[in-house]
This record gives sequence, C-alpha cells and structure tokens, in this order.
Amino acid sequence: MSKFDVQRIRKDFPILNRKVYGKDLIYFDNGATSQKPQLVIDAIQKYYTTDNSNIHRGVHFLSQEATSHYEQARKIIQKYINAAHSEEVLFTKGTTDSINLIAFSLGETLKKGDEIVISAMEHHSNIVPWQMLCDRKECVLRVIPINADGELMMDEFHSLLNEKTKLVSITHISNTLGTINPVEEITKAAHAVGALVFLDGAQSIQHMKVDMQALDCDFYAFSGHKVFGPTGVGILYGKRNILNALPPYQGGGDMIAKVSFEKTTYNELPHKFEAGTPDIAGGICLGKAIEYLSSLDIRQLQQHEQDLGKYAENELKSMKGVRIIGTAKNKISVISFIVEGAHPFDVGTLLDKQGIAIRTGHHCTQPLMDIFKIPGTIRASFAFYNSKEEVDIFITALKRSVAMLL
Repeated sequence: MSKFDVQRIRKDFPILNRKVYGKDLIYFDNGATSQKPQLVIDAIQKYYTTDNSNIHRGVHFLSQEATSHYEQARKIIQKYINAAHSEEVLFTKGTTDSINLIAFSLGETLKKGDEIVISAMEHHSNIVPWQMLCDRKECVLRVIPINADGELMMDEFHSLLNEKTKLVSITHISNTLGTINPVEEITKAAHAVGALVFLDGAQSIQHMKVDMQALDCDFYAFSGHKVFGPTGVGILYGKRNILNALPPYQGGGDMIAKVSFEKTTYNELPHKFEAGTPDIAGGICLGKAIEYLSSLDIRQLQQHEQDLGKYAENELKSMKGVRIIGTAKNKISVISFIVEGAHPFDVGTLLDKQGIAIRTGHHCTQPLMDIFKIPGTIRASFAFYNSKEEVDIFITALKRSVAMLL
C-alpha cells in the first residue's frame, strides 16, 4: 500500500467516528455521495450563524460579505479546474441540473434530424434529458456500445460521428464500472466533425486533477456532494463563447439586465444562467471543499485509492462465486460485483448489519444492467479516507454474509 497518511486524513471527517449497529462505520458508498470534512461542516454553520444574507442585490454589509464569499468560491473552483475565465463556472444544483440546463439551452438551437451521441454506460441523468430533447426537437440519439470488460468500443464511436452529430455527451468515469473513458480522444474526434462535447465529471473530479483547457471539452459538470461538499449544489463549466451564444435556461431574478413588459434583456455570464436566489451556503462551502481537496497531494491520493481498489479486487477474485462487473484496464477504485446465487439486496442488507455501507441495485444505469443481463450489482466505491483495514473487515463480513445466504 502507498504511504498516504490515511489515519491523519480520517480525523478530518467526523462521521467516520460513529458506530452503526454497534460496529465501527465502514463507508464504501462514496460513488453515491462522499462524506464531509469538519471545515466544510464548520463553514455551513458559520454562514447561517454570522453571514446569512442574499447576494448580488444588497448594499448593506452582510450582503456585500456574502457576495464576496460566494464569488470567491467561484474563483477557487475556476483555479482548481483551470477554466480560462471565472464566468465560465456556473453554480447549479448538481450534475443532473447541469445536464438538463444544456439539454434545454443547446436544444433550442437544434433541428430535426440532428444527432446526439452518448454511451451505453451512462447514468440515467445523462440519458433521459437527451431523450426528452430528442422527443421535443425530433433529434436522433446514438449510443456507443461497450465490450465485455466495460470499455467503450472506440471504432464504433468513430463510425457514429458525421456531419449531423451536434453533441457528444459522455461520462468521464463510469459510476458503476469505474471505467475511465478516453475523453481526450473522444473530444478531438467530436470537434473534428463540428460537434460539441459534454463531460459528466460527477465521478472524476474527486479522484483526479481535471484541467478544462487541457481536456478542451465544451462543457463539464460535477456535483458538490460527491466531492466532499454539500448536497444541492454543483458546477457547470462551459466555454465562454458557447455559453454566450446559448439562450438562458430559466427566467427570473439575477439573470436579467433590464425588464419591461415589451422586452427583457439578459445579464452577462455567469448570471445569465443563475436565475433566482442560489444555494449560497452550498456554493461557499463547495469552495471550501475544493480548497480542502487542493491541500492534499493528488498523486499520493490517487495512488492510495488505486492500491486500495486493486487490493479489494484481488480479495474478491479469490472468493468462490464472485463475478466482477467492469474489468477495464483503465479504471478507478469502484468495484461492482455479483455473488452467484445471492441477490445483491440481501448481501447489502447483511453487510449493513455489520456496519458496512455499500450500494446495491442498478446504480441509475439500467441499460447497462440489461447489457450484462443482471438485475443489479453490489458496489463498493472507495475514497481517500478509506483504509486497507476496512477492506479486510469488509471481505470477512462479505464471506460471513454469503455463507448465511447460500
């Protein structure tokens, strides 16, 4: 295992000290949501205790202070993802909201017969909004197939691209399989036919350093709650020239320059896409979460997670009847598996009684489950605060659970 000081890191996350059914909590459901460091929790309390005010609209001290903190968070996030301009960083409710924003705004510019490309491993949030758009505008949805290892079939992807392709929307990392997709190749190929690229970063930003200018994608989205921040807030990155050209998603306060009954003119970026009072505390505290992540050595963090994932995977492979779903050569520390003869829900319930939080089901990827001809999987998803000792306890508990079921 790596020299990453996981025990020191764990002290930053108070929930890891609690017990479940009398057992020490082992939290392996990080793909669904991550836990929060104390500094983020403190920042939420501080905002509502001493700083609470609406932003952008008031001349009084609290409003000016809250506005300053909110916009500072935007700049922190801009720097972390290396966006060229702070106005390219839009606050949203999360990845799902960000995808729906672009599906509406970009959708208004599309016409009958235009094509959108997604993949077979997408989360429902990166399927349904595009289906709704295709129904609304009579566009065509194309799907990149995957192989038995859970990797995109890139020859098939390239054959799907043509002059009708207007958007490729792809997950950077699969929430179910852990597959890291070749997004640089995807972006280059899409741009070559004039298509835009949307990357779903909900599962990537917490595991690796992302660079918008290097990736050259047109849109990138992630959720605060998966990157050690609050729920109900997230980020949509978009290239400035593209966002300027798109119509707004929602109307209301803050997204306007001037309103009359005859005509409304829209505000400049980023406010054009941020109608209404936002989750102010969420935005500020997402900035704090990114600051916390920035304080860690990303290379050590990645190595620790990779070591943890490989160790757990090897232990699972040694168990009779266990089948891992998703064996891509390039993947993160997410392991989906089934136990022959045991329903995932039953396994998950027995693990829960032993203090272990894992995820069971289709993970909002029902089409992917259909491809593998299974109803769902058991998913263990790791974060940098997880330890080898926790994996050992998990494997012992899993063996005990399977023995009870079979």
